[in-house]
Amino acid sequence: MKKAFPLFIIAAGLIFIGYGVWKVVDTNQKTAEALEEAKLAAGHPETKKSKGKEAQKASFKPKVGEAVGILEIPKINAELPIVEGTDADDLEKGVGHYKGSYYPDENGQIVLSGHRDTVFRRTGELKKGDQLKVKLPYGSFSYEIDKTKIVDQKDTSIITLQYKKEELILTTCYPFSYIGNAPKRYIIYGKRI
Repeated sequence: MKKAFPLFIIAAGLIFIGYGVWKVVDTNQKTAEALEEAKLAAGHPETKKSKGKEAQKASFKPKVGEAVGILEIPKINAELPIVEGTDADDLEKGVGHYKGSYYPDENGQIVLSGHRDTVFRRTGELKKGDQLKVKLPYGSFSYEIDKTKIVDQKDTSIITLQYKKEELILTTCYPFSYIGNAPKRYIIYGKRI
């Protein structure tokens, strides 16, 4: 019995590590697939659609789980798919667009969320003045970070869904190096430029 216990611990550890590695590989694969879908949706230069921008904007009605565009963060050399929805399945594919929030050119709050250990793992490097770009089928929109904030995980006051001015908000869990469910949220605010 005494000899079996250490073997059990080693086996459990290997299973735990194996599951972690599989989860990272699976998430990376889903994100890569969603990025390709997002490039098609956003009219990436290599796959530009022939529809006019106004027609694309009028017909822009994304479905939950669909890759709809691209979030570019030049400072950290990131090109991330934007997926409609923020459920666990959606966030495995990329940056989730909070359902009910707005999109660029709709004069409201655009809320994008992502996991701190996948798509947003380097957002802690971003500072005031850094650029963010959202590419959608009907255009490309640039934002400048004007502030960051750390809030409690239960604080939902940052999502107001206001429609008085356009602002881009990125949210992720915090601290970035925390293991398990993080107790806080890191918020990045961007203004349209």
